[in-house]
Amino acid sequence: MRILLSAAVCALFLAAGIALGAAVPALPALLRQALDGTGLGPDGRDRAVATDRPRTGADSQPHDDPSHDDHPHGAEHAADHAQDVIRMRADQITGQDIATQRVGGGTLARHLLVPGTITPDTDRIARVPARVVGTVAEMRKRLGDAVQANEVVAILDSREVADAKSEFLTAQVQAELQTINFERQQKLLASRSASEAAFETARAAYLETRLRVDLARQKLSALGLDAAEVAAAQKRDEATPNQSSLRRYPLRAPLAGRIVERKVDVGTAVGKEGDPADLYTVADLSTVWIELSVPTLDLAQVREGARVAVTPGRAGAAEKRAEGRVIFVSPFLNADTRSARVVVTLPNPDGAWRPGTFVTAEVEIARDTVPVRIPKAAVQTIEGKSVVFVRNADGFEKRPVELGPSDDEAYAVTAGLEPGAEIATGNTFLLKAELGKADADHDH
Repeated sequence: MRILLSAAVCALFLAAGIALGAAVPALPALLRQALDGTGLGPDGRDRAVATDRPRTGADSQPHDDPSHDDHPHGAEHAADHAQDVIRMRADQITGQDIATQRVGGGTLARHLLVPGTITPDTDRIARVPARVVGTVAEMRKRLGDAVQANEVVAILDSREVADAKSEFLTAQVQAELQTINFERQQKLLASRSASEAAFETARAAYLETRLRVDLARQKLSALGLDAAEVAAAQKRDEATPNQSSLRRYPLRAPLAGRIVERKVDVGTAVGKEGDPADLYTVADLSTVWIELSVPTLDLAQVREGARVAVTPGRAGAAEKRAEGRVIFVSPFLNADTRSARVVVTLPNPDGAWRPGTFVTAEVEIARDTVPVRIPKAAVQTIEGKSVVFVRNADGFEKRPVELGPSDDEAYAVTAGLEPGAEIATGNTFLLKAELGKADADHDH
């Protein structure tokens, strides 16, 4: 009751003071608590009404006034720039295998994809033929064996060879005898102990035997035999009467490579009509060919000497890759497919590219020079934009770029990056992840 009375008295007192324009003296603390309990402020006005009225002075300043902004524009720009920077020490960069390189100009190569088939190089495949009529006496090489050029791979037993050797050896003996007789008649004629007719007869016989020796030597050469070797073998046979090389005919490998085909066995008759024509097939697969069929519309872009990247035709084998060159572009079109034959030579030192394999060939059809060329691994996509990470003193800075033409390995940069800048080219996804963490921390 006392508090209510005091509140009423004070209200009357205040009303009177306001009406007279007099200053309101300070209220005792007990009276002030009473006014607060009634919902009236110290000035006697309703507190709820007072708070709804517009404020003046310092309280009337709006919260979003730029002069009272807690984050001025300059600070916002600095914060945004900080979000684009990934702070990393040099040892952290090395520890995470983040590779970098200087940006520079280069070339971009455009390619034409064409399916192809690996075939042996026709200049590096040969057969060991049965050049004479005879029987196989020895087969010195098995399938898959390596051979050297001019190495003996088989021996034939041949009467034809024996006849040719006998003819040469006989002609050689007769030539030696006639040579001795001719020289003797020449001396006798000089001492006038022989007639001119006897000398001429000796001279004619000498020339005839020399001619027979030359003809026999040519016959041996046609069979692939060396006359000096035949004569040496005959002398060895004289020392070992139980052994004769007269009928033996060696077959030699025409080139170095591997035995890829064996067609006969020991005892097989060869050389006659209906008999096997050859004994072995030797192939040097250190270089192979790729046969391509290029459509007419694309043929004008293919040039001899162009680089060709080759990958296996099967899925999942793209990591196996080799490079060859176009060596032949046929001037004729296939009447059925309306395509031209294109031959690519491909090094095959380890024998991994086997004839008959289907491959995909990327034929280089153009090379363009660009001022700024960067590896594809350097580019990441953030918020739909292509960016690279530029090395700086603090670590890396995100840099948006505009990309131009590309090839299998690189992009051309048309804007956003200058030559000479150092950018990350390996494990850039780690930098992208670090940037995402920084953005998340900033949002919180």
